[in-house]
Formats: sequence, structure tokens, C-alpha cells
Amino acid sequence: MSAEYENRDNGPEGMEPDGIIESNWSQIVDSFDDMNLREALLRGIYAYGFEKPSTIQQRAIIPCIKGYDVIAQAQSGTGKTATFAISILQQIDVELKATQALVLAPTRELAQQIQKVVLALGDYMGANCYAHERGRPDLETSSSSSLTHLVYFKK
Repeated sequence: MSAEYENRDNGPEGMEPDGIIESNWSQIVDSFDDMNLREALLRGIYAYGFEKPSTIQQRAIIPCIKGYDVIAQAQSGTGKTATFAISILQQIDVELKATQALVLAPTRELAQQIQKVVLALGDYMGANCYAHERGRPDLETSSSSSLTHLVYFKK
């Protein structure tokens, strides 16, 4: 075994060298109906075309809703965006007419994709979602030079 391999950084504790994160959450929920989600959110989920939660959704939605810090990695197209969107939409106060969530995205395209998913899933809740671009004078700006695009929810 090479010295380079033995001395490599394996990432945070609990992270295996091959990228698999050990989970301390054992609950797996096989159905959106069993997640105790709002009726209006469930309507949005089913209208969007979801029939059953993906593997990442089965494991990550509930801990997100319960307020746990969650790091979830999965292949493209496995439902990560819907996972955090459902979690956020479940937690917002539909009566409060103010920004309640902020999502940062590295590209404009991803910010716009997130916005579309949130609007579709939150349609029956009446949720609003806006994608802002850095450099637009008519929109709020951030003092962080690393902030590129953001999506925020407003009910």
C-alpha cells in the first residue's frame, strides 16, 4: 500500500473512503402517506407524479422535518431536490407572509430547477418561491461574494 493512500484525508468522521456515510437514523418510511405530511403537500407530491418515495426520500425527509442536520448524497435523479423541498414545505407556516426558507444553489439553472419543483410540490399549499440572481439591481443582494444564486420560499 502506498504512503499516499495511507495518509489520504478520508473526510469527516463516519465517512468511509468510498464516500458512503454511516447513518444514525434507522427509520425508513416506505410511503408518503406514512410521513404525516400536510394534506395539501401530499396532493402536490402526487400531482407531481410521485407514487412512492425514493430511497433517499425514505431515509431523509423525516429527520429533516424533525430538525436534524442531514447530509445526504445520492446519484443524480434520485429525488434529492424533492427531499429537501418536501421537508421545507412541511415546516413552513402557511399563514405567515414572510420569507421562511433559503436555499443556495451553485448555478442559475439549478436555482430555477429548484424553484420549479418547489412551486409544483407546494401548489396546493399556495406556497411561493423565487429564484434570485446575483447582479440584478432590482433584487435583494447579498454581502457574501461567494453567494451566486438563491431560492427562497415565501408564503
